[in-house]
Amino acid sequence: MSTAAEEISALLVSRFGVAPDAVRPEAPLHRLRMDSLALEELRLLIEDRLEVDLEDVALTSRDSVGQLVAAVEAQCGRAAR
Repeated sequence: MSTAAEEISALLVSRFGVAPDAVRPEAPLHRLRMDSLALEELRLLIEDRLEVDLEDVALTSRDSVGQLVAAVEAQCGRAAR
C-alpha cells in the first residue's frame, strides 16, 4: 500500500468513522457516506498531511477510493518535480 493510500485510509477510519474493512480501492466514496462536505474536509486533511495541492483535482462521491488515491499520487508526483 502506498503512503497516499495509507494516509487516506487512516483519515477515512479515524476522522470519518469508516470501518477499516470498508476502505477498498473499488469502494465508491458515497458508500462510505462521504458527501460533498466530507470530501472537501478530506481534501483539506490530505493536503495538510501529504503537503500536496489538490485544488485542481475534481472528485465526487461517485469516485472510488482507488480513484482518490490515484489522483493524490498524481499530484504528489507533480509536486516532486
